[in-house]
Amino acid sequence: QKLKLNKIRMSQSISLYKQLAKHKLFNKTINFDLTRIKLVLKKLNHPEKKLKNVINFLGSSGKFTTLNSIKSFIEANNQTATAYISPSLKDIKERFWMGERYLTHQEIKRSIKLIEEIKVPLTIFEVLTVIYIMNASKQNVDYHLVEAGALFAKDSTNVFDFPLAQVVVNINKQHLNFLDKNKKTLDEVIYQKVGFLSNFTHIYVGKQKPNVLKKIKRNLKKNRSKINYSNTWKLVKKNKKYFYQDDKNKIILNSKNIHSKGLLENLCHAIKIALDLKINKKIIEKTIPKIMFEGRFQYLRSGKIKNKLNENEKIMIDGAHAEVDAKNLSDYLKSIKIPRYGIWAMMKNKEPDLFIKQFKNIFKRIITIPIENEKGTLNNNKLYQIALKNNITVNKANNFNEALKKISSKEKKLIVCFGSLYNAGNILNKN
Repeated sequence: QKLKLNKIRMSQSISLYKQLAKHKLFNKTINFDLTRIKLVLKKLNHPEKKLKNVINFLGSSGKFTTLNSIKSFIEANNQTATAYISPSLKDIKERFWMGERYLTHQEIKRSIKLIEEIKVPLTIFEVLTVIYIMNASKQNVDYHLVEAGALFAKDSTNVFDFPLAQVVVNINKQHLNFLDKNKKTLDEVIYQKVGFLSNFTHIYVGKQKPNVLKKIKRNLKKNRSKINYSNTWKLVKKNKKYFYQDDKNKIILNSKNIHSKGLLENLCHAIKIALDLKINKKIIEKTIPKIMFEGRFQYLRSGKIKNKLNENEKIMIDGAHAEVDAKNLSDYLKSIKIPRYGIWAMMKNKEPDLFIKQFKNIFKRIITIPIENEKGTLNNNKLYQIALKNNITVNKANNFNEALKKISSKEKKLIVCFGSLYNAGNILNKN
């Protein structure tokens, strides 16, 4: 019965995505312009103005994990929050958390119908943002947590006049492909992300490379917000244990689900913000062991895929798809002493060559696959050639199941499925 319900849920989710993709009024391409969404919000009588205590999350790597951590701390504090995330992994509903539950497929359908009636052309991401704002505006909650898309200057989530806070996670070259040809530079990425932050709010800047931090500070020089940089806290390792530490607090990061330095830094960033939101240190400590990030350094400990493997095989999925994420995953895998095998899939708008370079001498063998049901996937042969060029032992398969069969054996090993959040979602649904 549970499997039957899961198939129905997946079918409804796929149907809604197809409805958006095929809709004559909605455009699947990326087009940054706030004019369209502001017109729709005006015709809807400005639901965005009803959202109090908005916290924006923007940057290149770590938006979801930082948002999810803060949401966990807020809820542990007996408070409530809506959340808007991108992308969803298993179901379109995951994008829209309404304080105590996700929007239903029926509610999403009704919201799309209302937006259709306004007859303003929108991008699909703009439609999804309006669905969130329409429904979040009806909720009586303490906070609204909003994850930006690729950039921020003209991102559809940049429509709130007086956000409570704006959280800047790690910025890197991940979104160069969304910039004009003559502006494809890291400087422009930084400018598009932080050069348009609100004044008179609280800005929290997470861990950055020194050159990126310098440029962020330059962009925020005239901003009148209270700005908190990550030098006010640090991630400390002592006797194989990790701690969050600032001038007043030291909190043990007691987690079996958060494995990498990068993710632990995102958790520390969230702790700093939670403390500033007056969430008690003891509540934070009790909540940390319960936090996990689906599709990010996630071990599959049960389920259909896990049951197919030999008992001495472990399997992990990670949606890492940028160079900095690859480095983070690679550093973690160096600590794994058993043989490591990879299943690699990736979207076309990424930088596969820079990505896979980080895994030289990490995997015993990689199998390349296309992402199922994704038109924007890189094909397995292209990925195979890129891995080969980087002197990585590689084979290819037509799909995930075929790749798993090529790797699975009685040998003790860790199988890592990496390179795409979309592929991570597919695997989670299979499991």
